[in-house]
Parts: sequence; structure tokens; C-alpha cells
Amino acid sequence: MSRYSGYERLLIQQDGKILRITLNLPEKRNIVGGPMSLELIRAVQTASSDDSVAVIVLTGAGDSFSAGGDIVGMQTKIDDPSLFYKGVIHSRQLVFGMLDCPKPIVCRVNGHAIGLGATIALLCDVVIANEDAKIGDPHVRMGLVAGDGGALIWPQLIGYARARKYLLGGDLITGKLAAEIGLIAEAGPMDVVDRLTEEWAKKFAEGATQSIAGTKITINLPLRQAAQAALDVGMAYEGLSNITKDHQEAVSAFIEKRKPSFTGE
Repeated sequence: MSRYSGYERLLIQQDGKILRITLNLPEKRNIVGGPMSLELIRAVQTASSDDSVAVIVLTGAGDSFSAGGDIVGMQTKIDDPSLFYKGVIHSRQLVFGMLDCPKPIVCRVNGHAIGLGATIALLCDVVIANEDAKIGDPHVRMGLVAGDGGALIWPQLIGYARARKYLLGGDLITGKLAAEIGLIAEAGPMDVVDRLTEEWAKKFAEGATQSIAGTKITINLPLRQAAQAALDVGMAYEGLSNITKDHQEAVSAFIEKRKPSFTGE
């Protein structure tokens, strides 16, 4: 049996030295909570030690890259906060797993990348997005702290002033703007995204893999140190925000298809 078989929410295909991982829950816009997070953690860890893999290409099925967390499912974590804690452990494993993976990860952002979905994309090494895709971390609009990676990676990529603007406001930006401000590497129409993705995948597959791996690990060392310093604190604050009245109001408003009315409680 292939080491990449048995996945239910990921489509994994190996093309020579290129491992293609597709978030494969298009009917739910590739939400990454629970089982999909666990599968992605396992796939990245497996690829990390697989000598037959030189590069990972990560993308999403359908029209979205990933909508992030399951907003409807957030009610279960409000009702039983212990479920949130389990999710925190998975988020931590995912962030460190991607930072520690010695193989370069090329992210093909085919559609919207929101919340944790945006964090997963931004943790990749080369991010190429559909210029019309929306990218953002609107945790605060759901009454949550952006603690599961957003507050870690955004300031490192675009600086604190811009990161504060987008994380504290919770606004989404286009792939085009994301490339212009340096949040991602490149953006363009989907035919350009596809071409650039394949060019980067081929470049890494045919490159000096040990040199590339060592360079990636060295580049990511400050990110890993920052994650060690801030990620647990951020997720602890997110856990506290999980039990606030504002978060409950945001979830209720989403389900009832209305604008939330926050009280600061």
C-alpha cells in the first residue's frame, strides 16, 4: 500500500519527485478543521522524511483554496470548550509541521483563502494566487483572537503596521494586492498561476535538494523561534475568546444570516 493512500479529505498524487496535495472537500469550501487538519499534518510529516519527494504542491479542490474553520461547527466548541483545546493541539502540530518540513512547499491558491486557510497558505514557501482570490484572517469578525497562526505569520511577511491593519480589522484583500504588498510571491489569472506553479515545482524537483532544504530550514529558523515564543500564547487567548458572548453572537449571527451585534463581552 502506498504511504499516501487512505486519505479521505486529501487527494494526494505523486508525479516523479513532485507530491501534489489537494484539500478535497469542495462542497464545504475545503474547511480545514478536525479530520482534514489531521490528514494534512500526517501527509506533510510523511513527505518530510520521504526521499522520493523533492517538492510539495498544495492546492484546493473546486473554487476555494480553503475557507478556514467550520463556522457552524464552532457552536460545538462553545458548548464543550474541551473540543477547542483538542483543535489547538492540532493547529500547533500543523504550524510546526509546515515550518519544519525540509521540502519546499509551493502553494497554488486557486480561490479564497480565509482564516486558518490563509495561514496554511502563508506558511508555504512560494505562494502563487489567483489575482481575484480573497485572502484574509477575519478571526476578529467572529469574536475570536487570530491566535492559531495568523498573528504569527502576517507580521513576519508584511511588517507589523500592515499586519495590524488587516488582522485587527479582519478585512480581506485580493491575491493581486497580496502580491503587491509582499504577503505572497506572485499573483495572476489562473492560467498564469498554473504555469508559475509548474515552473516552481519543476525548478525545485530538478534542483539541489539538500541545498534547498538547508536554505529553507535556515530561513524558517526565526519563524520557528517566533512560533515558540508566541503561538501558545495566541492560541490560549483564542481559547479564552471562544467562550465570550461576542463569539457566541458571531456564530449565531452567521447561522441566522444577519449582522452580529457585539457588546465587548
